[in-house]
Order: sequence, then C-alpha cells, then structure tokens
Amino acid sequence: MSLDTHKRDFSTNARLPGISALAAGIGALSTLAAFVLLSLIHLFTNLFFFQQFSFADRSPALNTLGIWVVIIPVIGGLIVGFMARYGSEKIRGHGIPEAIEAILFGKSRMSPKVAILKPLSSGIVIGSGGPFGAEGPIIMTGGALGSLIAQCVKVTSAERKTLLVAGAAAGMTAVFGTPVAAVLLAVELLLFEWRPRSFLPVALACAVAGFARAAFFGTGPLFPLETAPPGALSLVSCVIAGLLSGALASGLSAALYKTEDLFGKLPIHWMWWPALGGLVVGIGGFLEPRALGVGYDVIGDLLHQHIAIQIALAILIVKAIIWVVALGSGTSGGVLAPLLMLGAGLGVVLGHVLPGGEPALWPLVCMAATLGATLGAPLTAIVFAFGLTHDSNALLPLLAATLVAHGFATVVMKRSIMTEKIARRGYHIYREYGVDPLERHHVDEVMSRTVETIDGDISVGEALATFFGATQTHRAYPVVREGVLAGVVDRALLEKIRDDETIDAFESRLADVLRHRSPAFALPSETCRLVATRLAVHGLERLPVVTDSETLQLVGIVSRSDLVKPSLAHFDEEHKKERFRRLPIHTGKRNFPPVP
Repeated sequence: MSLDTHKRDFSTNARLPGISALAAGIGALSTLAAFVLLSLIHLFTNLFFFQQFSFADRSPALNTLGIWVVIIPVIGGLIVGFMARYGSEKIRGHGIPEAIEAILFGKSRMSPKVAILKPLSSGIVIGSGGPFGAEGPIIMTGGALGSLIAQCVKVTSAERKTLLVAGAAAGMTAVFGTPVAAVLLAVELLLFEWRPRSFLPVALACAVAGFARAAFFGTGPLFPLETAPPGALSLVSCVIAGLLSGALASGLSAALYKTEDLFGKLPIHWMWWPALGGLVVGIGGFLEPRALGVGYDVIGDLLHQHIAIQIALAILIVKAIIWVVALGSGTSGGVLAPLLMLGAGLGVVLGHVLPGGEPALWPLVCMAATLGATLGAPLTAIVFAFGLTHDSNALLPLLAATLVAHGFATVVMKRSIMTEKIARRGYHIYREYGVDPLERHHVDEVMSRTVETIDGDISVGEALATFFGATQTHRAYPVVREGVLAGVVDRALLEKIRDDETIDAFESRLADVLRHRSPAFALPSETCRLVATRLAVHGLERLPVVTDSETLQLVGIVSRSDLVKPSLAHFDEEHKKERFRRLPIHTGKRNFPPVP
C-alpha cells in the first residue's frame, strides 16, 4: 500500500459530531437570547420615551418629549455606568473585541455575569436612545452562552472557542437573518483558522438559528430591495464609492479612538463617562430624532430613497457624532447597525452624482463598503448586504466597491476598529493567516532515509564505547533489532543505565534494557507540524520514523533541522524573484547590414 493513501486533506476529529450537536443546541439558545435582547430594547424604548410598559416596536424618533429628550440618554448612561462598575466591566464596548480577546487570550472563558448583564445593559442603552445596533451585544451574549455551556462539559480550549463562536454567529443570524454572512464573520474575525473541526459546528449553529428565527421574527430579508443590473460605467462609480467609503471607515475609526483617549483624560471615574456621552446623544437626538436608537427603519428608508438628500446628510452627520462619542465613552452597544446607516447615508448623497447605475444602488453599495472597511471583513460585508436585501443584481457592484474600500483601509489603517481596542490593552493580533508550510508537508518529504543505527543485541557498555567515544558523529541513535525500533539512546541515557546498580549494563543487551521504555516516533504520513509539536512536548531533537505503530519498522529519521526545509521553501516562494521568459522588446530602431 502506498504511503500517500494515508494522507488526508483535513485532519480527523472523532469529537466533531459531539461538538456539532452542542453547537446546534447553542444556536437555538442564541436565537432565544436574540429575541430577549430585542424585546428588552423595545420595552426600554417604550418606558423611556413613551412611559408605557410595552414590547411594541416603536421608534424613539416618534417621541413628544421636546427638550426633555436630552435627559433620557443621560439616565441610560448612568444606569449602565453603575452596572459596569459594580456588575462586570466586560459589558462595556461593542462586544466583538471583547469576544476576540476572550478567544485569543482568555481560553474562551466568559462569565455568567456577561451573559445576563450584556443584553440588559444594551437594552437600557439602546432603549434610552443610544445610537447602536443589537448585533454587537448579541454576539457577546451568544458567545457567553456558548462559553458557559462549554465550561460545563469536558472540552479543550480549541473546542470551547468553537462553541463560543457558534453562539456569537448564531446570535447575529437571529438578529439579521443572514446565516451565511454570520459564518463568514466567524471565519474572518473570530475563529482565526479554517478547519472542519470549527467551521462545521459554527455553520450548523447558524443554520439552526436561521430556521429557528422564523418562529420569532418571521422570514424574508430585513430590507428587501431590487435594483437594475449595473452597466459598464458602474465600475468607475464603484471605485469612487469604495474610496469614499474607505475614507469614511478610516475617519470613523480614528475619531472613535481619539474620543476614547479624550474620555481617558477626564479627572472622573469611567463609571460617569456613559452619562456624559449620553448628554451628547440627547442633544443630537433633539436636533435629529431619527439618529436615536437602532434605526432599522431609517436604514430601510435610506435604501429605498424615501429620505431627501438634505435630511440624509443631516442624519449622517448627527449619527456619526453621537455614535463616536457614545461608543468612545465606554457604554454598551453594537457597531453594525450604525455603520449600515452611515454607509447608506453616504450612498444617498452620492447616488445623485455617480453615473452608471440607478440612485437606489449606491446606498446599498456604500453601506457594505463602509462596513467591510471598518470591520476588516470584506466577504462578510458583501454577503451580509445581499442577505439583508436579496438583491442579486447588486452583487457585482458590492464586490467591486467593498474590495476597493477594504484595500484603502488596509493601506491607511494599521488596525481595524475591532482590533484597536485590544491592541490598546497590550495584545497584538495579526489578522493575516495562511496554511502553515509545516502543515502542507509530510514527514516522508523531509526525513533522512539513510539512518545510522545501533544494533539492539549489543550491550550498553559496548554501545557507549563504539558510538559515543571520540569518533561520535550523532547526538542520538535509534536502536533496532531485526529492523524493528526498540528506542532512541544518547550518551546521557546510556550513562544513566550503566550507573544503575540494578542493571548489569555490560552483560544486558541494549534492546532488552529498553524494552520497558515506550519509544517516541513519527509516521511518514504525519504532517511536519504535528512532529514539530511532538519534539517540543518531549524536549527532543530528532525522532525515528517507522512504517506504522504496530510493526515499528524503521524507515528513516527526522530532526529539527529537517523541519526547517518547508519554511525555507516558503521563504523562497515569498521573496525570491525569478524570470523564466523574456518578453521581446522592440525599441523602434532598425538594424541595417554593415556597409562593406
């Protein structure tokens, strides 16, 4: 049988069915949590702005409070400030950075307080007029549910991460009805890997949430839209829209953290910052009431061209200011819905001047481009925009503009809005990842097939004298008897055996002495990454390679220096410039025959 038949495209994982079953249950629970969160937002909106105990979906822009509306967000900020200080500081912020930090630096462990206080605090903030969406809080809440369930069963940190992300992505699916975009968000922002062991449970959780949300929120897209197919000239407009959306995303991110720095210089405890931010929100809400709250109705009106350009510009300015100040104050709320509104507002402004497409196309395009550039997740933004509208004609413009915006933000910004907060806490996150060269290559590709071995039938003393004397050529040698691996010995091990008073080293055969020591070995079909990990765990420099774990027939040896070979090949691929053909270059000069 060829050794290649043992190699796989993906690693095996016998625990995958069990983890997937847990993820499916977490998907259902996250859908329920999303319903509770949105119900809390509706409840507090009615309590704060209409003084009614009701779960009806009403916009805070319809309030009749007049100048008193300025006080409402301040009250919400005060309540959340106390909750954060005396409950859990983890409820501050928009949720996704906190989830990333828990995944990468906290072994995916989250506390029960977060699962309870995050939706409650977000409901209070958004219900009192905070210019946020529900997706950040539900991502944090769903992630906390997944983490808590994972902490109740015996799983690894990697499996706990998968269940945390499953809850987070399922929560996003439940709010927006975009399961594919939620899976892409998990891949681009949360999982930091592309493996069936994590991708499949997360995708299953999103599928369950997608079906389950029908019982709570109905079916169909959140913002149904249908635009005309774009013309060839639309490409130019997509580039312009992408550049401006990238500039908007970069400006918003820079303004947010500059505002956060300004709050950090205030001579008062951070508990009071959300109230100060709420004051700015209240003033903005008095000037432009439609900038308050989640604003899904406003996003829909912007996408369908139901808002005049002057009003759209006013909403864009006021929403940007109050969102930056409120989020910079450390209150609780999400970023996706505000970014959707700001991007759509930009599109309304540009829609009347960009050629090559109907005006209704550009709010959708700018919405996705702004979101993708701000999050650093372009694929998520493209599929997310399609999932919200089901407008298939817009897919090509969405692709072009979002990639341009993402490229602009990548060049201009060192970090995204998601990772900047984590970087300020002393942790660096590198967002690029690819297949590890050690994962792509197997042991049989790098091992040495010519191996100098020690015969297991000689004694310890003879082995010391023959192989570890003045002419020693290797640090350690495999010991074999009739081609079967008995172990690996070095000078220190043989001297320890020789000095053991219970063993007559000069009379005992070396293979018999090693009989009770289980040898560490590698298989030809194993990846170099797996073997490198084994070397590190056992503190070894080389491993014998055997055909299989039953026969232990020695076929080679792999050392740490052998494992460097794939990295050297990868370095050449990345940095070595080569030319295999020369293009014919005509200078325009004619070659005349020499004059005799």
